[in-house]
Amino acid sequence: MNIGIYIYEQAEVLDFAGPFEVFTKASSILANADSDDRSITVSLIAQSLEAVKARAGFTVLPHASIQQHDQLDVLIVPGGWHYEEMHKAPVLHWIKQQSCQTRITASVCTGAFLLAQSGVLTKERVTTHWDDISELRELFPALTVEENTRWVDEGAIVTSAGISAGIDMSLHLLARLFDRDLALQTARRMEFDW
Repeated sequence: MNIGIYIYEQAEVLDFAGPFEVFTKASSILANADSDDRSITVSLIAQSLEAVKARAGFTVLPHASIQQHDQLDVLIVPGGWHYEEMHKAPVLHWIKQQSCQTRITASVCTGAFLLAQSGVLTKERVTTHWDDISELRELFPALTVEENTRWVDEGAIVTSAGISAGIDMSLHLLARLFDRDLALQTARRMEFDW
């Protein structure tokens, strides 16, 4: 199972670090269980291989670029200061292209704006950070934007509310892609109340 997490300048740190921790922790649980038929690889993917400066100056080196990476089963797009990303045609094209190939395309927080701008989201039920709900509704009126929920699962597309909600959503994805027991073990290892 290949999980790709897109990172970009001014991305919210926990939006990508939370899901990264969930899936890498689950990977170590599977490895310790000698599960040959079930494994997880997690990659941070950026527009290029240059260092990415996320929020508050948190600098990250991507594992791969949008031009060269392994085939993904799941793509996760975090939020943050997303406005510049919404105008990057190569990034939007890549997100759209990946959504046609992945089992699940997901967003955390304002990553939903990038999914909508790329055409991945058109008229689905979605959610985002509570402070951005009105703007998402205004910019993409065909979407049904839900409030007061940690995540919305529309099958091939899953969106979550802000920041820490990405951890909840990622545990939900683990339960869907593997089983609930793995999600519960992962949450326990992380000391996360899920």
